[in-house]
Amino acid sequence: MLSESCVCVCVCVCSPEDYFTHGSEDTENSKLRFRNCQTLWEKMKADTELLQDELNRKILDSLLAFIRKSVSTFQRGTDDWASRMRAHEIPTAALVLGVNVPDHDMTFQCLSDQLQQSVTPFVVSVQATECAGQSCRVLERLMGTSVSVGNEEEPEQRSTNVNQKRVHCSLITLCNWYKTVTKVCTASGTASKKRTSVGKDMQQHPPIVVIFKDLEAFNSRVLQDFILICSRYVEQLPLMFVFGIATSPSTIQHMLPHSVSSLLGIELFQSLSCTQHLASVIDKVILNSQFPFKPSGKVLQVLVSIFLYHDFSVRNFIKGLQLALLEHFHSQPLSVLCCKKEAALVHATELSHRDVERLQQLPSFMRYVEEQGPQEQVELLTSDDHVKEVCQKLLKDLHKYHKNYYPILRCLHILTSSLPKYPLGKQIRELHISCLEKNVWENEEYASTLLEMKKSRRTKKMSPFEILRDQALEFIDSLVRSHLAPPESQPLYEVCYYSSSAVLRRHLNATPRTSIQTALSNPYHYLKVNSYHREAVSIVSISNAAPDICIVYKLHLECGRLINLYDWLEAYATVVSAAEGMDPDSADFGKVDELKHARFIQAVSELEFLGFIKSTKQKTDHVSRLTWGGC
Repeated sequence: MLSESCVCVCVCVCSPEDYFTHGSEDTENSKLRFRNCQTLWEKMKADTELLQDELNRKILDSLLAFIRKSVSTFQRGTDDWASRMRAHEIPTAALVLGVNVPDHDMTFQCLSDQLQQSVTPFVVSVQATECAGQSCRVLERLMGTSVSVGNEEEPEQRSTNVNQKRVHCSLITLCNWYKTVTKVCTASGTASKKRTSVGKDMQQHPPIVVIFKDLEAFNSRVLQDFILICSRYVEQLPLMFVFGIATSPSTIQHMLPHSVSSLLGIELFQSLSCTQHLASVIDKVILNSQFPFKPSGKVLQVLVSIFLYHDFSVRNFIKGLQLALLEHFHSQPLSVLCCKKEAALVHATELSHRDVERLQQLPSFMRYVEEQGPQEQVELLTSDDHVKEVCQKLLKDLHKYHKNYYPILRCLHILTSSLPKYPLGKQIRELHISCLEKNVWENEEYASTLLEMKKSRRTKKMSPFEILRDQALEFIDSLVRSHLAPPESQPLYEVCYYSSSAVLRRHLNATPRTSIQTALSNPYHYLKVNSYHREAVSIVSISNAAPDICIVYKLHLECGRLINLYDWLEAYATVVSAAEGMDPDSADFGKVDELKHARFIQAVSELEFLGFIKSTKQKTDHVSRLTWGGC
């Protein structure tokens, strides 16, 4: 996803407000659009974060309850045989989060914050990239200081016994530190003040929670050694593990032999699926009449397709939605009216003459004018004040349309989603996209839940229940036809709806080959250097200011499967000499000197690195071309 990059470029080059006002004749309009965009951006961010907390609350509460329960077994002198046996295991929560890995950081951060607030201050997270110095990372983050153990920095190639000795010493250090910290907290009484809602045993012995964020990526041997060594200190340290699993709980069995997994008291926790999470986000942000910005059907389809076929990341889906929001307010001057109803009505009365002209040029407004009488048409095309009054009325109608649209959409989805053959989509987003693209009642599948009813009326006498059922269905059908018309049927819909799906797809769907070929064929496209602004189709038009790789790339396009390096070098020298303005009849024209030779070798090496050519064993003085076709 490139949404963050797009926003960061704007911020680095200029301020966000300057990004909106740059090159704009109407500065006040641009500033107002920026404020509206910023308000909706912050609201979207706050709403989605709140939703994330609500969705995670159930599983996080279960995790917290499991950890609190496990702490109670860390007691001395218990007579319960089951508790004594359980005390020799390390309590482990296997948290199955799904394959939407980009969303996991937010979940783990929320878990860590809640643990530190209500359970224990001793929480540390480790990733697979830190696997080599795993124990060192744990100690450093818990103790808040660097750990200097004599053989801590020894290479991994040492024997397993040496590694275990190194980690063993580190855990002794942790034991001593833990006893000191808990003794001081108990003596000073700070623990009870900070954790008044925690039990007495937890105040005296707060657990040490180690979170393994991406379990599948860990080195299984290192993980086994770490668990084996930690199990030796389970009576001295109230250790607890949280395994973040992206695939399946069977991962634990594949990574850990029985001799190791038997040291863990594992309990499984299943998070909400990413598709359910996405449905909640769409329901909260998109299917909401209080949120004025709306993506069109094609734009929403692009975002959903990237979600389903790329990364299953709800977080990236939200970023894409934010990018659409930014593009809409930047590209549509009339998005100044895309705000809450009261504010939109006020802004409508403050439209400038230029804004009124833009409004009159909207396709939906032009259709509205054509439907009016001759006198009204004249007023709408000549009187700014009258246009502003009509604009207020149309904005009220647009907000009323949204207010009625979403309840009827949900009603239709509830009635039809449970049917065995549901043609309009199991998810409400699928039904919503169908309604955005065309009249949903014109679908053959929709008209067929009606043909069967007509057939049943002809064949047999209807019972009172069937009569009542048909009356209810006819009433719902009338509501669908009245309130689920596509947004294009509403005047001024362009104010709220963003429909440039191609622009959004170009930002979000990376096409490295196309971008590289565009840069090599026409460096001006990205660099905006005037000396590069030449005819891209002609090789001799390239100036010596153009990057050498661009010259070499264009020359290689004229070659076949095998390229003779010497001929390529001579052609390069000829082009550079011509670009430098040398006399074609001079003896030095096209001559290969050391500088040109070095520049050519570097450019060819860069092309090879990018994957356009490779060396071949067929001929030592040739290279093989790997790509064919243009952008």
